[in-house]
Amino acid sequence: MSRFLFVVPPLVGHVNPAAAVAAELTARGHTIAWAGDPGLLARLLPDAALARVFGCALPTSWEARPEGLRGVAALKFLWERWFGPLAEAMAPGVASAVERFRPGVLVADQQTVAGPLVAERAGLPFVTLASTSAELTGAVGLPKVDAWVGDFLAGLRRRLGAPGAGGDPRFSPLLTVVFSTPELAGPVPGGKGPLAFVGPALGARPADPGFPWEWVARHRERPLVLVTLGTANASSGARFLRECVAALRERTGRVRAVVADPGGVLEGTGPCGVPEGARGAAGEAAGDVLVRPVVPQLALLAEAAAVVCHAGHNTVAEALWHGVPLVVAPIRDDQPVIAGQVTDAGAGVRVRFGRGGREAIGGALDAVLTEPGYAAAARGVGAAFRAAGGAPAAADRLEKIAAGG
Repeated sequence: MSRFLFVVPPLVGHVNPAAAVAAELTARGHTIAWAGDPGLLARLLPDAALARVFGCALPTSWEARPEGLRGVAALKFLWERWFGPLAEAMAPGVASAVERFRPGVLVADQQTVAGPLVAERAGLPFVTLASTSAELTGAVGLPKVDAWVGDFLAGLRRRLGAPGAGGDPRFSPLLTVVFSTPELAGPVPGGKGPLAFVGPALGARPADPGFPWEWVARHRERPLVLVTLGTANASSGARFLRECVAALRERTGRVRAVVADPGGVLEGTGPCGVPEGARGAAGEAAGDVLVRPVVPQLALLAEAAAVVCHAGHNTVAEALWHGVPLVVAPIRDDQPVIAGQVTDAGAGVRVRFGRGGREAIGGALDAVLTEPGYAAAARGVGAAFRAAGGAPAAADRLEKIAAGG
């Protein structure tokens, strides 16, 4: 049996697919350890996994990204102020984990480059996990910007990695596991090294014993809509969430909706579509709309007829795995690329995040709920996802790497 060290960033959407693969490897008798943020991992991993969590430091402060930052400027900010400092802060903890755990293979999230750089320095084989396909398909697409990212990564390598090592640390020379398929991601340019398209890796998620499933069970003849902007967009999503709720209220009696509001931005916002007193601190239903700070997303997707989201890769992949069409409103980073993949596949409708109002959101929602082509396309992508194998297929490939294949 082999030993695998998973290196992950403090981002829920990046930990969840890695956790599904790790659970599959554990079930096969392999030994797993983690390097990352202990607090987040304690929330997302089963108790049995927590004994082998090696804590890594995080940057002492995150510089808030200006709300209006988009495109190339947003990308540079992300690397200079987020992924770069994260690599610098995590590298000592990852190195300590390698020394203490002595893994046979290091498995790193693609945007947690401390993992590959420490592995290079230690002479340890590593595999990368692409929790978003945007890096593969040309999210940047501009040669000068690609060159800038390359120079930035080279600087990190000089400080953290092996002198003289080459290649892009976001792509392992042995294998990059991609949690998508060509049916959604589209054609991939060459030069990325060996790729394994395994589709979404779905695993068990922490239970929410307080979630009111009895509310979901009522009026099942009405389609259920899930509205979520992920966990990292709470502050910037207030206006859009309010417009979503307003659009849903205009369809009272025709649809039901669960709205994720982790930032509490809908609290007491009567003029914007949620009547005063419509929800309490724990999240309460008002008519056909249920607002909750946290939602059991995978379980709800099994019931949902449509999803309104920010085009985050995990939410999109999980929805399409269930054959659920989408209304996508990308905000920044890889989200415009993923939104384009959804519309190119015919599995959803795109609306503008910054200016999309209740009319546009409602019209897009009506389309994906009533025009059968969207649901058919979503089911087609979902079938490709299931055929790709998910976490078991990823585990197969990792076992071969560990065995020297």
